[in-house]
Amino acid sequence: MAKGKRAGGAKDTKITLKMAKNALRVTPDGKLRLDLSNVGIATFPKCLLKLRNIEELDLSRNKLKIIPEFIGQLTRLRWLDLHSNQIEQLPESIGRLASLLYLNLCNNNLDSAGLSPEIGSLRNLQVLNLGMNHLNALPPTLAALTNLTELGLFDNLFTQIPECLNVLPNLMKLNTKRNPVSYTQRDGKDSDSVKTMANLFLVREGDLCHPCLEGCRRKKLLDRSQRMNNFSGLISPNSVARGNQENWRQQTTSSPPSFQKEQARPVRDTNTLSFMNNLYT
Repeated sequence: MAKGKRAGGAKDTKITLKMAKNALRVTPDGKLRLDLSNVGIATFPKCLLKLRNIEELDLSRNKLKIIPEFIGQLTRLRWLDLHSNQIEQLPESIGRLASLLYLNLCNNNLDSAGLSPEIGSLRNLQVLNLGMNHLNALPPTLAALTNLTELGLFDNLFTQIPECLNVLPNLMKLNTKRNPVSYTQRDGKDSDSVKTMANLFLVREGDLCHPCLEGCRRKKLLDRSQRMNNFSGLISPNSVARGNQENWRQQTTSSPPSFQKEQARPVRDTNTLSFMNNLYT
């Protein structure tokens, strides 16, 4: 057996302060970004406490199971990508990241008990990806995320749209694909009245083209009995809208072109699992 190897595979990577400093980059708009994705990290690097001025942090595609409480000390973070790890629980200190605009927790082992209510303290958050976890409910505190515009809940265990989303005034894109979401018709009296909808979007009427809007009206999908209560201007069925990852990155975070290119890899590459590709496919 080669030196430095474990019986189960390669040795976990330990990130030193020197390694982290060497991975730092400055984005075109002057933001400090640290990319430690896909390097075999199993323990959250404590040396990041000496780099508290970083604004974008990518720890995706590693082997992290625990996010430590000290992450709350990285208060300048505005972009945090933790997708494709093995995270089971978020620390309460996640709520201290008041500058955060983007949070990607897709493809982890989070269940509803592991999703800290403190996530509702991220009042500036605009994009949240919780897809590909084991969630069947959201903490009611998410109702405080009034700046949230995009939310990914795909590939979870939701049987209904969480009530806490009803009051989000700026939510424009919600993906619940491949959930056992169901609704009951107003006049339903037996099990046949319960429809399972594995693929569900909420979309504003103004975003539908005229033929689609008329089609929904003919099917009575705009009837009050079919609307999701309190989602002003939102209806089902699925939107056909598809986001462009590069444009989104430029508009939202102005990250460097090299990262935009990385995130634009084909959806079939399961190692990338970028947010927008998962959110709209």
